Amino acid sequence: MTAERIIGFSLLLVGVGIIFYSLYVSYGIFTARQDPPEFYPVPIKADVEPQKQISPPSLPEDIQAQFQDIIAQQLENILPPDSIPKSLNLFIWSIFAGILIFGGSQIAGIGVKLLVTKKS
Repeated sequence: MTAERIIGFSLLLVGVGIIFYSLYVSYGIFTARQDPPEFYPVPIKADVEPQKQISPPSLPEDIQAQFQDIIAQQLENILPPDSIPKSLNLFIWSIFAGILIFGGSQIAGIGVKLLVTKKS
């Protein structure tokens, strides 16, 4: 067995190993068995503060402040604060896994080329 064939087999195994590793980790992340790498930190939820009693406003500025508070509470109910960082983390992991799969296929392709080449 020549050195070229040994290097070809090792590159093929390394490339396929990278592909399978990235697929295995991605499967674990998307089935929620493990957490994705944290590129963007997920904010920690603070203690829930009791809702304020709405008192009759006396000034227009008070009305505007109450509307802003109500809108902020409703937005938190619709879109939780941790959903955007989690989505970004999953998106970035998907891109990184795609790069790993592409790189693994290139490495395996070089290994196959080394195995197929014939000396004249």
